[in-house]
Amino acid sequence: QEMEEARRWGGARELRPLDGNVLRWAGLLLPNNPPYNMGAFRFELTFSPHHPLVPPRATLRTSIYHPGVDPDGCVCQPLTCAEHWVPTTRAVQVLQDLLLLLDNPDPRRVLRQDLARELQEQPEVFQRRAEAHTRRHAEQRPDP
Repeated sequence: QEMEEARRWGGARELRPLDGNVLRWAGLLLPNNPPYNMGAFRFELTFSPHHPLVPPRATLRTSIYHPGVDPDGCVCQPLTCAEHWVPTTRAVQVLQDLLLLLDNPDPRRVLRQDLARELQEQPEVFQRRAEAHTRRHAEQRPDP
């Protein structure tokens, strides 16, 4: 039911259980803002067997030049931190929050200090590098 709700949302495509496991979802995230809107990004959403009492974990599988995502694809997403998690939060809300994070890099939600510093001190350099990285690593966006 939650997967069907998330599939109806326009910010992700190709949403499916990973290896037939309903606790692991895979899909393609479609950012709205430059420089990330030039591509699409593979993600996984992993649910605990204790969901919804335990928050899911989002991981980006496509490399991204972003201060809130580490090189392994771990995401700085306060919504899914244990202290902020609310069991009534829907999976689609987690995906919407992830897309919001990608669309709006925030120097306060950081896993890569070097990129956060660059974003604050040299935003034009950050944008240029993020755009080049997106062109090199992101997947082509599917047709609407």
